[in-house]
Order: sequence, then C-alpha cells, then structure tokens
Amino acid sequence: MRIATWNVNSVVARLPRLVEWLQIAEPDVLCLQELKTGDFPLDEVSDLGYEVATHASGRWNGVAILSRIGIEDEHPGLLDEPGFQPEDAMLEATETRAVGATCGGVRFWSVYVPNGREVGHAHYLYKLRWLAALRTTLAADLESHERLAVLGDFNIAPSDADVWDPSAFVGSTHVTDPERAALAELRALGLVDVVPRAMKYDTPYTYWDYRAGMFHKNMGMRIDLVYASAPLAAAVTGAYVDRDARKGKSPSDHAPVVVDLTP
Repeated sequence: MRIATWNVNSVVARLPRLVEWLQIAEPDVLCLQELKTGDFPLDEVSDLGYEVATHASGRWNGVAILSRIGIEDEHPGLLDEPGFQPEDAMLEATETRAVGATCGGVRFWSVYVPNGREVGHAHYLYKLRWLAALRTTLAADLESHERLAVLGDFNIAPSDADVWDPSAFVGSTHVTDPERAALAELRALGLVDVVPRAMKYDTPYTYWDYRAGMFHKNMGMRIDLVYASAPLAAAVTGAYVDRDARKGKSPSDHAPVVVDLTP
C-alpha cells in the first residue's frame, strides 16, 4: 500500500499537476489539504480510479481523501470541534479542516491544522483548541482501529531540526512549546512520526515559502506530517518527500510526502 499527503494549495489551480502526479506516483490513498473550493473535480480523479471523501465549503481551507482501495465510514470534522470567529464576522463557525474515512482496512484522517497567525492571537488559541479536539477524535478512533494514520499540513515543525534556521523563527508560530506539546500528546496516544527521507540535501523539508527563492536555497520546514499507529508504522517500508513536485510552473508551496507499507 502506498499512502501520501499533499497540501495542494488550490486543487483547481493545481489540477493538471495533481492528475499528472497521481499517474506518476500512483498512491493508493492520498490526503489533500487546502482545496480552496467546495466543488472538487471528481471526474478527473475518478477517471484514474479514485473515490473521494471531501470536507470543503468554499474558497478557504478544505480537505479530501482520495482512495482507489475503497472508502467507508466517512466523517467530516472532529469530535467537539471548536470554531473560529473572524474579526469581521458576527458568529463563530467551524471550518473545513478534517475528514476521516476507512480505506483498505486503515482509518485515515486528512487534516489541515490552523496556522495560528501570531503567538497570542485568537487564531493561535483556536489552533491549540483545534489540536485538542484532534487528539480527542484520534483517541476515540484508536479504540476501534488498530491501523490508523493521520496525515496532513500540521503547521507545526516538531523540532528545531525541522526548520532551516531556528533563530529565524524565535517568537513565531509553528515552533512554540505549546504547539509542539500538542504534537507530543498525539504521539502519547501511541502514534509514530513517520519521518521521510529527503530526495535532495539532508533535510526532509516539505514546505518552502514562495518568496526570495527559498525553495532553491532549501530554506524550508517539515510541517507536513504522517502520524501512524504503532502497528501501521511497523509496516512502513519507505518514506520520502517528493521534492520534484515542488518544481516547475505554478507549484504548490508544499511537496507531497509518500509512505510505502506492506499490505
């Protein structure tokens, strides 16, 4: 089984690249984030043999699970999921950031963790509440699913080794102790961080900002993660960051993470 995760940064804008990548990489299950549309291009991926579970509503956020080994027990959203109230909104609302489904006997979650914006910002506090709801959801699923994986854009670098220059991130989100503690609480459930190998350089970064040639300078971060239950992690035979998918015309600012497992 081959599984993967990719923050595609607009599935409509990146559709030709997505279709080409599916044909090349041939994942059995692909978790997508930041769809930025409520109208997923089902025909294009169904032609390649994929079923789709989505949770998306418009131009922001949005997640999906693509599977060519079946989809069962779809679940949009988290248990007790918190909402967020933007400054220009009257009410708090939940966002389309998580979808779960069972594919080939494995429970999958595709997640797009809130960015947090700035330390102390309302969105940062929302991020921590959202991560707590994710832990609650995964803990419940682990009671009935021995083989489970949560994949996606976590917007957190697990350690200083996962950013190109720790000093450049002092005081910023993505690297703070509370965020990393939330990841540690996921691992405390028995989940294993499946760290991919880098296809170039010695660091498996998954995200590079569009600005100032950061990709070509390899000034990146590892924030797209694959957390697997221990039985599933034991079946991993290889994992890599597909850096080539970050190259070329109009790429996403993230690269896919691909994991191979024994059946």
